[in-house]
Amino acid sequence: MKKLLLTLCVLPCALGLRAADSTKWVLPEARYSVTARVEYAYNKSWGHFANIDAQALLPINKHFEMNINLQASFKNVYTAGVILRPKFQLPVGEMFFDTEVLYKAVLRANQMDLVTALSLGWRFDYLSVQIGSYARVMESYDRDWNSEEAYNVEPFNLLYRLEVFCRPQACNWNINAVISNYDDFQFERMWQLLFALGGRYDIDDHWRVHLDAECKPTGMFHLNAAFYAATVRAGFTYRF
Repeated sequence: MKKLLLTLCVLPCALGLRAADSTKWVLPEARYSVTARVEYAYNKSWGHFANIDAQALLPINKHFEMNINLQASFKNVYTAGVILRPKFQLPVGEMFFDTEVLYKAVLRANQMDLVTALSLGWRFDYLSVQIGSYARVMESYDRDWNSEEAYNVEPFNLLYRLEVFCRPQACNWNINAVISNYDDFQFERMWQLLFALGGRYDIDDHWRVHLDAECKPTGMFHLNAAFYAATVRAGFTYRF
C-alpha cells in the first residue's frame, strides 16, 4: 500500500516535468460529439448483465464545456449525470473544475441514489489528475413522507482520479490506464478503488471507436483484496 501511495504522488510530478520540457505542447480543441456504447458487466450481487450508454460532449466555448451521461441497465437500473466544467489554459496543460450531479434510479430495489460532486483537475497530453469531494443521498421510493423514516445522507466523501496516456492527445490512437474511485456512472467510497484500461482509434476526422475494461475489487485498503465486479465497454463516437 505504501508503494501504491508513493506512485500516486510521484508519477504526476514526473510526467508534469516531462510535459514542461516541451515548447510546442497544445491540447487538441474539444469538439461537439456524441458517444454510444454497449457494456457487458458482472458483479457478485447481480450476476451477468448488459448496459447501454449514451454520452454527449458540449464544448460551449474555449473556457466552458458540459457532459451529459445516460445509462440504461438490463437489471432495471437507470442513471443520468450532468457535468459542468469551466477550464483554463495553463503554460503547461489545462486546469478544470467539475461540478457534477449524478442520479441513479435502482428500480429493481425501489431505491434512488443522488450524488453531487465538486473537483479540481489538471490535464495534458500524458496525464490527467483530479481530486475533490462528493455528497450522497440514498432513499427508498417506498418511504412514507408522513412518517419519521429518514433517508440516508453521506455529506462528505473524497473523490480522486489518476489517468495516464501512452501517446499525445492529438494522435489518432491512444491507450489509457486509470486508478480512481468513480467513473461516468458510479461513485464509490474513497477506499473502493476502480482500475480501468482502455483504448481508442480514430477511423477518420469524425468517427472514433472505443474499447475499455474496468475491474472493481473489494478490501483494497484492508489488505485482503478480492474480486467483486468487472465491466467491458465497446462503442463509437461521432465528432462534429
